[in-house]
Amino acid sequence: MIPLRVIDALPANILDKSLMNMRIHFISIGGSAMHNLAIALHLNGHQISGSDDGIFEPSLSRLIGYGLLPPSIGWFPDKITDEIDAVILGMHAEADNPELLEAQKRNIPVYSFPAYLYEHSKNKLRVVVSGSHGKTTITAMIVQVLKYAGIDADFLVGDKVEGFDVMVKLSPEAKFMILEGDEYLTSPIDLQPKFFHYQPHIAVISGIAWDHLEAFPTFENYASQFRLFIRMLNPEGLLFYCEDDPVLKRIIEDEGVNAIGYSVHPYEIKDGVTQLIQEEGTSYPLKIFGMHNLANLNAALMVCKELGVEEDVFYKAISTFKGVSRRIELIASKDNSFIYRDFAHAPSKVRATSSALRQQYPDHNLILCYELRTFSSLSDSFIDQYSGSLDCGDLAVIFYDPKIVHHKGLPLMSNERILEGFSNDTIQIFSNRDEMIDFIKSNTISPFVLALMTPINFDGLNWNEIGTMLF
Repeated sequence: MIPLRVIDALPANILDKSLMNMRIHFISIGGSAMHNLAIALHLNGHQISGSDDGIFEPSLSRLIGYGLLPPSIGWFPDKITDEIDAVILGMHAEADNPELLEAQKRNIPVYSFPAYLYEHSKNKLRVVVSGSHGKTTITAMIVQVLKYAGIDADFLVGDKVEGFDVMVKLSPEAKFMILEGDEYLTSPIDLQPKFFHYQPHIAVISGIAWDHLEAFPTFENYASQFRLFIRMLNPEGLLFYCEDDPVLKRIIEDEGVNAIGYSVHPYEIKDGVTQLIQEEGTSYPLKIFGMHNLANLNAALMVCKELGVEEDVFYKAISTFKGVSRRIELIASKDNSFIYRDFAHAPSKVRATSSALRQQYPDHNLILCYELRTFSSLSDSFIDQYSGSLDCGDLAVIFYDPKIVHHKGLPLMSNERILEGFSNDTIQIFSNRDEMIDFIKSNTISPFVLALMTPINFDGLNWNEIGTMLF
């Protein structure tokens, strides 16, 4: 077991909670992690301001709820005055952002959010969960189990989890910091992966599957970021990794680190419910399903045991876990038919979600609907990574919006090229949301399961109305 060499409180510095009523300005306050950090610091008593050139749900409603929504959209350098104690800079901004330039001119300390979180946690034991897929879920599982077990921990989780109002917690008392470790770039003035900042004592890598083409132009370049991350592990640290991933397993062997592999937790499916099987034969019904979630769960179990959670407590806690918002999230159902939405923005995520639904509903008509939205997914040089990812569906649909392609400065792909990339010429491709919904509605055979997989919302699809539209 890793030695838990932590102290009880942070030293007094600019980031210490004991220094109340600090003025902290967020550049790109609307980001997923950024708005949560802004809310957390607001709740800790700091005076928060922010700017962004576009704020969307769920950040929009949450910032409104806490009185933190900027009064106007855009960048306003006159917000940056000598009264500002610190600026936190998001990746969405540009290096020549006028507010950033003004902060630099005035010598105001500028932090990226991972650098800020490290400063807060540098005297805590840090658990960092990384990987191309599953890191949000694993982090959320750990955080929920620790809460159930009564173990105080600070945390950063990348999306909403039921039972938590804010997905960043910062305190001087907690000895542990649980961090979702994103491999994407830190900020426009710090072009290294976010997880390089965290220097973990306990690390998890859930798998490696090429993503973020705009930052990592080759798979080798992308995979090398995880190799470097492994080298940053604390000398007395511990690494858990998914041993089912051949690329990751080879990197672990090459690096020769103290690492423990994990795989899918033993399970069975009874009456449509996935149940964990403990060694002595006890079973625990789950509210989640899918092979990837059962592997995620095993990673969370290993970490929680290192942090002092007894196995029986873990199993009781995890049986209450409902998943993370937008990760195979049930949004509507009627007469044994179900509609799920999923934050699937990369090939590995599409495959995991599709196969999980196929396994959970083997006798249902499975409709897989995926939006090509990210820079990688819209790139001709990357589209082949999706080969076969929608094949387990009875009907497959792709939403491809030329407006988004133009906005990202990429050339249009033909429908034939997209079908070639997915290696499936039966896929239906739409660029009009209403036409896509009409097609799905006219081709549903009950009982059905519909998976709406997108990092955004299919050009403004109203999630609250989709059940009414299709049932």
